Amino acid sequence: MSEGEKRAIMDDTAIRRGLTRIAHEIVEKNKGIEGCVLVGIRTRGVYLARRLAEQIREIEGTPVACGELDITGYRDDRSPDGQRGAIAVPDAGGQPVPVHDKRVILVDDVLYTGRTIRAAMDALMDQGRPQSIQLAVLLDRGHRELPIRPDYVGKNVPTSKQESIRVSLQEVDGEDNVTITERQGG
Repeated sequence: MSEGEKRAIMDDTAIRRGLTRIAHEIVEKNKGIEGCVLVGIRTRGVYLARRLAEQIREIEGTPVACGELDITGYRDDRSPDGQRGAIAVPDAGGQPVPVHDKRVILVDDVLYTGRTIRAAMDALMDQGRPQSIQLAVLLDRGHRELPIRPDYVGKNVPTSKQESIRVSLQEVDGEDNVTITERQGG
């Protein structure tokens, strides 16, 4: 791939299939959905979590709680002002979703170094003590800096550190696809 060239690695059908597989695996691993909560990491993880919740509702015939998490104040690569605002986990209507003593399935678009997931776990623990935390990602691209691994993966995409992955979702970007690009100056 030449510098700056984009290559599609998932289209809308591949994204839908990956999410369908993840939804079935979540139901199977947890022997249903009782006591489970899906929590999407802002921004694209929120929409993926909502899609998974809808798929699980179709599979089980029962809705699963679905919230969102803003981890901005927990990131270790942002301003070092020491401010850690505990952000409640709201659902789409803004109502809090309890995580204490629940099996929480964190949902994100891409797993790379693991630092976003570490921040999300810190934010979750400030909201209560989950029974367990599982991780669902649309893409796992490798290059972990922390000992974090996903429980559910839509697609494994081995990459170089000079490559960049871009997930586009209908709700945010007007289309569903995933592209890989060689970073400029990489």
